[in-house]
Amino acid sequence: MTTDTITAAAAGTWRLGDLTVNRIGFGAMRLTSRADGSPSDRDRAIAVLRRAVELGVNHIDTAAFYFSPLRSANELINRALAPYPDDLVIVTKVGPGKDPAGEWLPMARPDQLRGQVEENLRQLGRDHLDVVNLRVYGPEPLAEHFGALAELRDAGLIRHLGVSAIRPQQLAEAQTVAPVVCVQNSYGLGYRAGHDQLLRDCAAQGIAFVPFFSLATSGREAGASGTEHDEVRAVARAHGVTPAQVRLAWTLHRGPNVLAIPGTGDPEHLAQNVAAGALRLSADDLARLEAVHRSA
Repeated sequence: MTTDTITAAAAGTWRLGDLTVNRIGFGAMRLTSRADGSPSDRDRAIAVLRRAVELGVNHIDTAAFYFSPLRSANELINRALAPYPDDLVIVTKVGPGKDPAGEWLPMARPDQLRGQVEENLRQLGRDHLDVVNLRVYGPEPLAEHFGALAELRDAGLIRHLGVSAIRPQQLAEAQTVAPVVCVQNSYGLGYRAGHDQLLRDCAAQGIAFVPFFSLATSGREAGASGTEHDEVRAVARAHGVTPAQVRLAWTLHRGPNVLAIPGTGDPEHLAQNVAAGALRLSADDLARLEAVHRSA
């Protein structure tokens, strides 16, 4: 598959509330450091972000706690893309936090969420956030936290709300407080198959399902352990693409409401990820991959 001329529009679109996005987006977490933990190259990260927008990506996922000792994802986004294109949707998340040394802090209290929202606003250089996901830490009730975000939405600091890392019952709980435009949970081919029903429930309600870690195999990125499932490799060979592209295409095939947000600091991988939105898997391909999904 030639990747140079394929744009994110090939994946089709979905709506986050009143905001239309291409279904292939970009996750900013991996911009801040290399695989070995060393700082990323700032100019290269900025170039990747600009190239993503050139390729039609108009949905970027980030967070204030995406930072390494020398890099901040939000700062890189601001430097690369401001003034922001009118159609660019930046989604961030609150709840978790890190201290300046990068150590995780306890889950924010409801009264601390405004500070986290304002931190994202400052770093991104914006006067409102398009979508804010409440990322939860466990099965505890989330209504108080989500209510605090709903108040910030009513105050004009946030346009739309979503939830992340939730149990299915927590979606219904959040919806009693305010409308939910997206659910962001870990999910991928052969990973967290238990979320299949939640994905379908979201589709039935017009809610975007945004899997993170969609290139995962048993909790690790595909290829990170040097292994890949034979069936995934076989489908990739048949189409002349990489296994990662097959995994992304499979993710998008799960439903029209599924948005993919693969992240990378490599321009070549970026183009491959975007091109995966044009990969159409056959019924036979999907049956082979479904067996992989069910057997994991």
